[in-house]
Amino acid sequence: MTDDGWLNPDELRVYRAFNRSWQALNARLDDDLETDLGLPRAYFDVLWRLRRAPGRAMRMSELAAETESKPSRITHATSRLEAMGLVRRVAAEGDRRGYLAVLTDQGLTVAEQAAPRFARAVREHFLDLLTPAMREHMTEIGAAVLRENAPDRTLEGP
Repeated sequence: MTDDGWLNPDELRVYRAFNRSWQALNARLDDDLETDLGLPRAYFDVLWRLRRAPGRAMRMSELAAETESKPSRITHATSRLEAMGLVRRVAAEGDRRGYLAVLTDQGLTVAEQAAPRFARAVREHFLDLLTPAMREHMTEIGAAVLRENAPDRTLEGP
């Protein structure tokens, strides 16, 4: 820490390396999915999580939490996906205020078609750039950051 409380040059260098590379990677993944599939990465994320959910359905609030989105953003995304025929919203049984997002058969097809393109982009723009040692360090870094900032989350799972 500097005298004025700001990050010292080394701290700033580490933070910028992480933050700028993360932003650039996400922008590249967004561009690839949008260009090749006409599907923003955030929408693919919704479809993929629904694909993995029991009955291909999740409560909207759970979907927002899983995607680390605000409820209003999930509502907007599911409205767009619903207009595309990929998702439908249904009232949650026994809860007049709650809704489920349900992946349609067409949505399942789109998610499964998009997955290999997403995986290829992750490999091309991230994983292939790293040595095995760098990958191991990245995993250790991710685990440490999660332990401190989201102890209920793990590197495993969705």
